[in-house]
Amino acid sequence: MGIVAWIVLGLLAGFLAKFLMPGNDPGGLIITILLGVAGALLGGFIATKLGYGNVTGFDVRSVGIAVLGSLLLLVLYRMMRRKPA
Repeated sequence: MGIVAWIVLGLLAGFLAKFLMPGNDPGGLIITILLGVAGALLGGFIATKLGYGNVTGFDVRSVGIAVLGSLLLLVLYRMMRRKPA
């Protein structure tokens, strides 16, 4: 997939991840988009290393992998941004 397709996939993944994990996150839409793009790349990398094949097309499987990567990054982001008790 080209870089533009990864950005579009990341945008979609970021919105879906935010929908699945709603909350009051600092950064808003920009952070969601960046986490989505990074999550798409991370999800594709992990899926390839685990033997699920290359993420070469824009299909349901690649969107699912990108959303899972985005959810992982969103959880990590929330853990890092958590205020000390």
